[in-house]
Amino acid sequence: MLLDGTPFAWRRVTSLTSASRKGAARRTCPEAAGGPMASSAGLALCSQTLVVRGGSRFLAFSTAGSDDDCVFTYDCSTAEKKATPEDKGEDGQPADTGSDSILASTFSKSGRYFALTDDSKRLILFRTKPWQCLSVRMVVRRCTALTFTASEDRVLVADKSGDVYSFLVLEPDGCGRLELGHLSMLLDVAVSPDDQFVLTADRDEKIRVSWAAAPHSIESFCLGHTEFVSRILVVPSHPELLLSSSGDGTLRLWEYRSGRQLQCCDLAGLQEPGEQPGHKGLAASRIAFWGQESYVVLLCECVPVVFVFQLDASRQQLEFRQRLTFPHRVWDVMFEEARGLWVLQDCRDAPLVLWRPVGGEWQAVPDSAVSRRLCSHLRESWAMLEGSVGTGDSFRSLYKATFDNMTSYLKKKEERLQQQLKKKRQRSPFPGSPEQTKKACPGQSALSC
Repeated sequence: MLLDGTPFAWRRVTSLTSASRKGAARRTCPEAAGGPMASSAGLALCSQTLVVRGGSRFLAFSTAGSDDDCVFTYDCSTAEKKATPEDKGEDGQPADTGSDSILASTFSKSGRYFALTDDSKRLILFRTKPWQCLSVRMVVRRCTALTFTASEDRVLVADKSGDVYSFLVLEPDGCGRLELGHLSMLLDVAVSPDDQFVLTADRDEKIRVSWAAAPHSIESFCLGHTEFVSRILVVPSHPELLLSSSGDGTLRLWEYRSGRQLQCCDLAGLQEPGEQPGHKGLAASRIAFWGQESYVVLLCECVPVVFVFQLDASRQQLEFRQRLTFPHRVWDVMFEEARGLWVLQDCRDAPLVLWRPVGGEWQAVPDSAVSRRLCSHLRESWAMLEGSVGTGDSFRSLYKATFDNMTSYLKKKEERLQQQLKKKRQRSPFPGSPEQTKKACPGQSALSC
């Protein structure tokens, strides 16, 4: 940032190539090895196909009223496991191979494909019509996010080492190709609707816009966040705009090709009186966009609240509309274009709730046949979601750690000075003592003096 606090943009710079990055000093942290991203329940939705994941399993079903019994279930613990060189410890023995928990999942643009990554370093690809597992491939590091290209020919996977690998959809046995890399952990990855740019968000406050055809060529940086960037989303109806959320508790709107920030919304200022102040806990785990009325919703993991904004495209501004509060923890939210906002929550009686705007105010839709059917399936598979009950903030370990060394230094310095003064007093004689008299009358006895 500049001295006046305004963000600036870098354009047309060249990143480190994969060859030069091998010798570069990469920033690492204890969390990168063990993983700060806790596995939580989540949603994925495309058209009328809804996926609910939890632990190592996911359920896929249709939100259409006619497909009552069409449910597809998959368990990653049954998938093929292949050992990689990174899975062996220093003694050559097998190291921890992971828990099979699903870390991230997504649909392709048309909904024809579905992909997920799990804690066992696998990328699993599915065809959805009908549902069928197409491939199980190993990745180099545990992944934090993934996305399909708009042409649906590749899957881009971002990992904790800061790298993005691409996997060809139509080559089920093909290995991943390194596309680009950061010097810190990646938390999200997105692709522009025309497949020209790959956008990546990292722990070091940066959003990077790279050319997809030549990822070493960087178009711009979107700079301004003061903590890790947790989520990014290219606005589908306005492909020149980007939304981002961060551990600094802000939602920002960008014109990403130029790196220009258009707006910054402070979420802490939207908190109700009595709620915990400050920006910590306001990093978004989900940014979702509804094209019907240009609504943007933001879900933060540590508060049972969903923030609702509306995008005014003509002014390129976000307008805050409403706070949706819930009695239970919200795991995830997703928009279905034809219905509204699906909310997955930690409530066995009603794990899935639909919300819609009524007269400009968002309200929970009374029980419908579709929501009752979906909730019935989830109650029968509640064991899948139980591992997410009570999980903490997965972003907690990503915040900057501050150390007040000066206070401890001054305290120790004062203690040393007091000890030195005490020793000096112990060595010095008291006034009127024989030793003091000898010093006052040198060369004479104390009696004659």
